[in-house]
Amino acid sequence: MKKTLLILAAGMGSRFGGLKQIEPFGPNGEFIIDYSIYDAKKAGFNKVVFLIKEENYKIFKETIGKRVEPHIETEYVFQKNDNLPKDYQELLKDREKPLGTAHAILCAKDKINEPFAIINADDFYGQDAYKKAADYLEHPEKNHYGLVAYRLGNTLTPNGSAKRGVCEVTENKELIKLTESKVTLKEDFVEVTPLEKGESFTTSKDTIASMNFLLFTPDLFPILEERLQEFLDNNKDNLDTCEFLIPIVLNELVSEKKVIVNVLETTATWHGVTYKEDKDMVVKAIEKLVQEKEYPEKLWQ
Repeated sequence: MKKTLLILAAGMGSRFGGLKQIEPFGPNGEFIIDYSIYDAKKAGFNKVVFLIKEENYKIFKETIGKRVEPHIETEYVFQKNDNLPKDYQELLKDREKPLGTAHAILCAKDKINEPFAIINADDFYGQDAYKKAADYLEHPEKNHYGLVAYRLGNTLTPNGSAKRGVCEVTENKELIKLTESKVTLKEDFVEVTPLEKGESFTTSKDTIASMNFLLFTPDLFPILEERLQEFLDNNKDNLDTCEFLIPIVLNELVSEKKVIVNVLETTATWHGVTYKEDKDMVVKAIEKLVQEKEYPEKLWQ
């Protein structure tokens, strides 16, 4: 079965201080995206779609594109506002920041007709995560989506807070609630502040967390179109800053009992760069994986 990996790469790494999606991390200048595509292809994905800003197309094509295009079917789409309802296109024409991850997925609608996974461009998810995702998408069920999950404490940096999806899960590994939150690692617990509404709380480092590695079928697209209109109507007073986020949409669908989200916990180790100070840790982790022969030293040879 055809399976697509949609890589969300339209955001600039403001806290990191640059376009971190094309920051070299591997021994021969490989980016985190290179390892993501390598792992996905090995697991059974056979198409990649890059969701980027139009102004970054040339640099993506000349760096990542030229490396991966010989190995996997590759498409590029841009996060633009031309798919918004017409009355909002004018209102949002001067907005610089992308409208959010749910809108980003909707921008890829015309390129995806098969089961697909979404990932963040700057997260290193690990080979087991892609294997679990590919296996799940092999036999998708109607109104079922998937979420590849990690332990919260293993996704955080000592260098500051980060956004994470804090999950409540049933005994049979179905999502009850996904709370997109600002989280901060403390000595033996995690401090959680929901981004929408709700009081701050503390939780265990073993709490299940979403890292935006989500699994869908194309029936998501009409749902997003409908909810985008509602979202914009509800945010008329803060169109410059509001974000149409996929974790929030997913949480709404679960709470309304319109979909079941199966939570797939991975044994892979997550690595990521939220702050510049995190880079050295990720470089060393990849170097160790190369030494252990999990990856070839020259990834695309």
